[in-house]
Amino acid sequence: MGKKIVVITGSPRKNGNSFAMTDAFIKAAEAKGHTVTRFDAALKSVGGCHDCKTCYKTGKACSFDDDFNMIAPSILEADAVVFTTPVYWYSFPAQIKGVIDRMFSFCVAGKEIAGKECALITCCEEDDVTVMDGVLIPYQKSIELLQWKSIGEVLVPGVYNVGDIDKTDGCKKAAALANAL
Repeated sequence: MGKKIVVITGSPRKNGNSFAMTDAFIKAAEAKGHTVTRFDAALKSVGGCHDCKTCYKTGKACSFDDDFNMIAPSILEADAVVFTTPVYWYSFPAQIKGVIDRMFSFCVAGKEIAGKECALITCCEEDDVTVMDGVLIPYQKSIELLQWKSIGEVLVPGVYNVGDIDKTDGCKKAAALANAL
């Protein structure tokens, strides 16, 4: 039986390397019979968390009404959540970080989200894989707090220019994550 998967991307570059890996993952997941809902955070309007702790008090995930309120229900219903993003200045890009920060609303409101599967697909310009620690470590700590199970991480260093990913096995590894679901 297929799973409901939410993919949240962090790149504003539609033809970029992380989008190529995202597309490879989605294609493989759908071929396995999974239902995939994709949110391109950089193309949405999602602000940061205000820590007002009024989550779900207005019937929506957040009292500050932006696109997170359309993403949140899909995350709640999902069996798996996949984050795909490039590294920006040794961390998550602001666009996807807003979504991740706002997931705090689930904790504040006592929403049952434990037990989901998740994955991380990321790439960076530099050749040093530790450059991705600023994405990998917050991902690992977040899923520990949420009590999610990582099915895997795809970390691809040394790609920046559009098409650089084609010189690596990044898309193949991203597609292989679908087998772990």
